[in-house]
Amino acid sequence: MKLENKVAVITGSTKGIGKAAALIFSAEGAKVVVVGTNEERGHATVKEILEAGGEAFFQKTDVTDEASLDALVSATMDKYGCIDILVNNAGVSGTTANMNDITNDEWHTVLATNLTAPFLLSKKIIPIMEKQGAGAIVNVASMASTGAGRGGLAYTSAKHGLLGLTRQMSLDHGRNGVRINAVLPGPIATEMIARVLAIPQHPVSMKIKMSPAGRAGESEEVGKAILFLASDDASFIHGAGLAVDGGYTIF
Repeated sequence: MKLENKVAVITGSTKGIGKAAALIFSAEGAKVVVVGTNEERGHATVKEILEAGGEAFFQKTDVTDEASLDALVSATMDKYGCIDILVNNAGVSGTTANMNDITNDEWHTVLATNLTAPFLLSKKIIPIMEKQGAGAIVNVASMASTGAGRGGLAYTSAKHGLLGLTRQMSLDHGRNGVRINAVLPGPIATEMIARVLAIPQHPVSMKIKMSPAGRAGESEEVGKAILFLASDDASFIHGAGLAVDGGYTIF
């Protein structure tokens, strides 16, 4: 098993990519802390892990609230005494507003969730990992981390920032045993993407169909990439942004 007895904290892990990562990590032997705001989905994810023979608990957490992050770290340390892996996955997309339309509230909300939360949680957990002598952080960024599109001002800005944060933290803490990387998912099969694909002439739909993969990705495919970066298989990978996009961003 790639993560046997490792303690992994995964934010936003009650659905989508985060849940897929939680299930994959558990199957590889990790003790998983399922993190989110929806208690019903959180407990359902834990139940799924337990029924498969894994170990997990749910910690209700608002990643935009620092006291809630403190409670998450304390609960994990009280139960397990260590944190080996952090996956900063929680995120919001916001609207497709540009500079003329975006509100200050939307800007602050998107950056608080997508950039400030990973900063704060990493700040709290990196000293624990350094004291242990080892640890791995995987930030779930986006194809928007390296490009731009129509609208999405706050989201694109936050995801660019998250990739920059990943690289800078890696430079600052890699020699202390903490590996820090990011995955950059492309279009992943969600209700939103399904609606886009139903419109043949939609630019995103057309580009997906022209990409090498010719389809949207699955959450599990991103989860496996997160597993790779979190495991010792990626021992010589620091500060990387791994595109998991079916080739969407190569043209």
